[in-house]
Amino acid sequence: MKYIRTKYLSTLCSMTLSVAMLQSCFTGIESTPKITAGDVRREKITSRPEESYLSDILPQPLDSWQPGKRFYVADNKFSILFGKSSPEAQNLQGQTLLFHHADEVTSITGDKVVQLSFTTPAGRIITYDTGQSRASIDRAMQVEVPFTVDMDLVDSVATRIKGQQYYVITPSWYDTALQSRTGRKFVPVTVTDVLPGTAFYPILLKLLDENGQPFCLLMSVGHDMKAPRKFASLFSLSDPRLRYPTITDANWRNIILGRVAEDMTRDECRLALGSPATVDRRPGYSIMSEIWTYENGIYLIFEDGILRSFRQ
Repeated sequence: MKYIRTKYLSTLCSMTLSVAMLQSCFTGIESTPKITAGDVRREKITSRPEESYLSDILPQPLDSWQPGKRFYVADNKFSILFGKSSPEAQNLQGQTLLFHHADEVTSITGDKVVQLSFTTPAGRIITYDTGQSRASIDRAMQVEVPFTVDMDLVDSVATRIKGQQYYVITPSWYDTALQSRTGRKFVPVTVTDVLPGTAFYPILLKLLDENGQPFCLLMSVGHDMKAPRKFASLFSLSDPRLRYPTITDANWRNIILGRVAEDMTRDECRLALGSPATVDRRPGYSIMSEIWTYENGIYLIFEDGILRSFRQ
């Protein structure tokens, strides 16, 4: 019995020592692994009214299409859908097609698929084989005509926002020739026109900033988007400045211009530059350091949440 008790105590001591050694291994830098962009974006985001602002503007189901429904050809790749056998479909970029009718035809595999017919500006009929059955189109509640923009969507957006003032929240602007340029954010802008855009971003917005200078933005609409760039990622319905009363005027000017300066907080830097690709946290004896790295080479170094040095 004495031997068993001695062996039990010896085992218990060994286990206690192992736990202590294990705990000692998880101190210092090792306990704070590098945080990825995905981790940074897992923050709880409160729903904004902008998220649902244009959510009711959706493509019409095929059953609702009427003869004469307009489709703007946004890209000359549209002709690929028809091949060389249909010269009427060549060089239609920038022109508008009119829906004529829809048929069910037999494909080369023997399946019934929907074929759409359109009238070109020259008055010729061209047809597009969707490759989908009527049942699958009905289930999806919409049918896409590649490389075109549904003008009913453009008109619906124009009715809703043309002439309205919002606060732009993206610096990714375009000039009037649709060349990319760096703009400002959190400034008031007015929508002066809504036009068909590109195959990826079907809505082209023409705007004036608060100084009367023109610029453009491209926007997505609907729920089946190849390149999401919704209203909520472009605009705020109210002045963002009012949500940050503690930010100084000097720092707010930096944020508008997408710049950072020493002594800005992490929240101010995130407003100015967006979320970083990675965050590397390094606790020291008396301070907590963070290094934010962006994909474009920008990095920021914080001490206890205050920006101390950076490269921009």
